Amino acid sequence: MAGKNTRHFDDGNFESDVLQSSSPVLVDFWAEWCGPCQLLGPVVDELADEYAGKLLVGKVDIDKAVRTASKFGVLSIPTLVLFKGGQEVGRVVGLQSKRQLQTVLAEKLGV
Repeated sequence: MAGKNTRHFDDGNFESDVLQSSSPVLVDFWAEWCGPCQLLGPVVDELADEYAGKLLVGKVDIDKAVRTASKFGVLSIPTLVLFKGGQEVGRVVGLQSKRQLQTVLAEKLGV
């Protein structure tokens, strides 16, 4: 469940690939068993393709990266968190349309 520009983050690489990234990063916290996550997955993959070179986009399976999900207070899924300079700059919880997510990205990053 990932497109060619969608990365996979976990407890082992989250610090280096997300928090230390020189680019902004959109992280989709999801799980296999989550219906809304399955619906949002293709939208996240489309965003990864459209914003390639401007924004890194990746997914964290909360069942496999429990420590990371807990550290960032992910209590409901899907949760999308936007990081810039290692800091959280935006968060969206629940199923969102592509247009809604593009609006958030434009507001928070100007992209």
